[in-house]
Amino acid sequence: MSPAARDDGTAREPRTARQWVVLGVAALLLAALCLVAGRWQWNRYEAREAQIDLIEANWSAPAVSVAEVLPGPSAVVPAGAVWQPVVLTGRYVPDATVLLRNRPVNGTPGYHVLVPFDTGSIVLVVDRGFVPMGADGSAPDSVPAPPAGEVSVVASLRADEPASSRGAPAGQVQAISTEQVLAAASATGRVDAGWADGHTVGAYGALRSETPAPETGLATLPAPDTDPGSHLSYAFQWCVFALGAVAGYILLWRRERGALRGQNLSAGDLLLAAPDLDAAAGGAGTRARRAERQRRASAEDEEDALIETQLR
Repeated sequence: MSPAARDDGTAREPRTARQWVVLGVAALLLAALCLVAGRWQWNRYEAREAQIDLIEANWSAPAVSVAEVLPGPSAVVPAGAVWQPVVLTGRYVPDATVLLRNRPVNGTPGYHVLVPFDTGSIVLVVDRGFVPMGADGSAPDSVPAPPAGEVSVVASLRADEPASSRGAPAGQVQAISTEQVLAAASATGRVDAGWADGHTVGAYGALRSETPAPETGLATLPAPDTDPGSHLSYAFQWCVFALGAVAGYILLWRRERGALRGQNLSAGDLLLAAPDLDAAAGGAGTRARRAERQRRASAEDEEDALIETQLR
């Protein structure tokens, strides 16, 4: 049998240098890809942690006047002010109500009720809450009206969502984009087109409270999600895979080198060979066994002598 052999006992020629190079390059390439994937997951983890820190800082912050964050028309929400509660005073425009579709709440399908709010200086779309899907599934059974007259609203500011390219039935939208919401409201014919021109902002508000309270309330919007997800554990897993690729190559190389040197010894072989190795080395185990044999021989000699004496 050749120095390198398979587990089934059949001979196998050792790998060539070229084969080892190919295997090494493959192992390094696999490790590099795993590290890239791990880095990507780590970046996602850091981005998510930054989002959570921002939510936790702003969600529980005291409400400020909307003018402090959105000083006038065309203003956008600063990145550090997302989820900041603001106070708005003015009137809802109920004829411009639009429904946001395909946004379930706590697993319940339904619609968000979007109503523009006019403060006199700006028009801000307010997500007032959630209504469940109606009997036919195309619209809710009813949409409660907002409070009439002057209203004080506390809402958390959110950045305007990108406009959606998906179609929607009349009076409905697929994204909370101020431009699309106002266009969908105008398309119903209940309000004039362009009624809010020059007063809109690049933001919307998620309702926290209304004063006075409406006659019929909506389902409250849930608090923002602060679940960090599994990005951190995935990042560590990819790093382990990278180490495994390199370690596997090294283990294969060492195993074949050991086979070429005739070092395919099992733990059982080592246990069986231990007494002989100890004897060859003149170890303590050998000396102890030799002393034990000498004591047994002396005891046997004494017994033989005693028996001979008794027989005489």
